[in-house]
Amino acid sequence: MKLSEYVTYDGVGLADLVAHGHVSAAELASTALLACETVNPTINAVVETWPAQDTPAPGSTPLAGVPFLVKDLAVTMAGRRTEMGSRLAAGNTAASDSTLMTRFRRAGLVTLGRTTTPEFAYSTTTEGLLYGATRNPWDPARSPGGSSGGSGAAVAAGIVPIAHATDAAGSIRVPAAANGLFGLKPTRGRIPMGPDTDEVFNGLAVHGALSRSVRDSAALLDLVHGPETGDPYAVPLPERPYTREVTRDPGSLRIGLLTRPWGGRAVDATVTDATARAARLAEALGHHVEEVHVDLGLDWDDFVLANTRLWTTNLVTWIDDLAAATGRPVDATTLEPEILAGYAFGQQVSGAEFVRALAMRNTVSRAIGRYFAHHDLLLTPTLPELPVPLGTYADGTHGADGPGWLKQIFHRSPFTAAINIAGTPAMSVPLETDPATGLPIGIQFAAGYGREDLLLRLAGQLERATPWARRTPAVWAGHPA
Repeated sequence: MKLSEYVTYDGVGLADLVAHGHVSAAELASTALLACETVNPTINAVVETWPAQDTPAPGSTPLAGVPFLVKDLAVTMAGRRTEMGSRLAAGNTAASDSTLMTRFRRAGLVTLGRTTTPEFAYSTTTEGLLYGATRNPWDPARSPGGSSGGSGAAVAAGIVPIAHATDAAGSIRVPAAANGLFGLKPTRGRIPMGPDTDEVFNGLAVHGALSRSVRDSAALLDLVHGPETGDPYAVPLPERPYTREVTRDPGSLRIGLLTRPWGGRAVDATVTDATARAARLAEALGHHVEEVHVDLGLDWDDFVLANTRLWTTNLVTWIDDLAAATGRPVDATTLEPEILAGYAFGQQVSGAEFVRALAMRNTVSRAIGRYFAHHDLLLTPTLPELPVPLGTYADGTHGADGPGWLKQIFHRSPFTAAINIAGTPAMSVPLETDPATGLPIGIQFAAGYGREDLLLRLAGQLERATPWARRTPAVWAGHPA
């Protein structure tokens, strides 16, 4: 299969070719690795590649035989390294598959390598010291977002049609927006985190994927969702397969429009204009859109501080455990400055402060839950600005202490983090581009707890109304050699 042909298919389309004998899974794997060789030197999205291990039966699932990449964090594959973007964990090799990795195998995906992430996924850009900066395929001078920036850049550049991602404050939706992709953050507990952990960041983090088509994300969710024994959350099971939701008429939805972010930072005019166009498109499709204010139940600075306490205390346990396992020191030779600052801050958080931070999670969850009692969806920009130039996060002195770094992250992505606190699903849809630069602009839609079905119905409708697959970035595996 030629690269120029390979990149025209989404995952479901490639699996269909395998199922009908037009191409083999082995040939697809070879083509994906060639795509990686072609574009990865420019974008630095893939840490390492692996020979194909699995040989799924053709047609056994809607994604059987599809090339796939996993993020270098939160999912483990037996015998393969998982370094979490950190020099402290360099060389760390997994002894067994995590639950989700087992489900990826059963889904028929052919996992060919791992993608870059910032250290411990602790950023919304992907510019770590261990791997170096990952570059946005639309403009290699810009960030691909984070923390799933490697997966986002790899999918956008055509290496694979879909890749694993995680999201604790926007880390699926941010790279989806920055790279012109579809990214769905599932409901808390929809996809298991086990068996070694029951939750990550006290329930803020979830597994998911980045894809070029809505049906790919829906198909993967169908194949991997559902609890495992011992999970701490009970999520309503879907009434029907998510792939069927993509083609269902969503009806007339009540959508609230929020263009001023929590925290009050300014939104670029090009993003505001794009969000207004998305709202008009929703109205043209028969939905009712009205401007709303969504109260979080507490002050923004208190929200950021409580998140800082949750994030940094989790950092302390990860770092201490890794240092004990590797025998390496906890200092500037193993950790980046913002991580060391967070570690130092987390060591000073008291038990009472940690419990009060958990109470913030309850406050915000109840407040956002009240909003969804009256509206089906919430529409916002995914990001308040275009993908930023590489190095932007390093400007100034924001990394001088633990709270300063979290303020920087939330300042860059103020629309996404509250949805993680609430545990509700949300998606970034690549509906718009900047007229001046051609850079992608993502539009976020959030729904009530357990309502991925609503999001996927709308996503399918939007994709049919405004197809985005024809847009390709400057760095694209399908370009002529």
